[in-house]
Amino acid sequence: MNIASAEFVKGIIGTDSILKEKHPHVAFVGRSNVGKSSVINSLVMRKDLVKSSSMPGKTREINFFFINKKCYFVDLPGYGFARMGAKGAEKIRKLILWYLGSGEARAQLVVLIVDSAVKPMAYDKEMSDILRAENIPFVVVANKIDRLNQTERSHNIKAIEASLGALVLPYSARTHYGREELLETISKAIK
Repeated sequence: MNIASAEFVKGIIGTDSILKEKHPHVAFVGRSNVGKSSVINSLVMRKDLVKSSSMPGKTREINFFFINKKCYFVDLPGYGFARMGAKGAEKIRKLILWYLGSGEARAQLVVLIVDSAVKPMAYDKEMSDILRAENIPFVVVANKIDRLNQTERSHNIKAIEASLGALVLPYSARTHYGREELLETISKAIK
């Protein structure tokens, strides 16, 4: 898959006409600060399409990006950010679950992003379980792989696969390692 165009369309926090469009969705989900925005920017080869922040919990709505005028990349808010408070975290959780379970929109693929250096947390396991229960195809992407040596990479990828029960694609948003494999996975899902 070659990405020739990418543009921000809108952010939503509930039902919207964009959900009724027939273009396929590829949703990106993961804990706060795992690099969801950076992965999307890496895929489209732009540093500033998706705004990223060193402050966790910046994304509070569902953001839609039109890719090649054919599909949407959907950037979901990060889950599990403790400083957001219980009410804020629950609001984000409900928004994510609403999108994933909504009859209005159906992601052809969910890219579940985890930090390759951190053992998957209960939130990650819960998300993989939800995706399975909803029969939503997903791929696990272990971002920030460039920060690990070869032994750590191998060990951590196996641990993530065992924890989440899914094949894991190693990825680096910084170096674009794994970009072609992820684009190929996305391309197959939206055909």
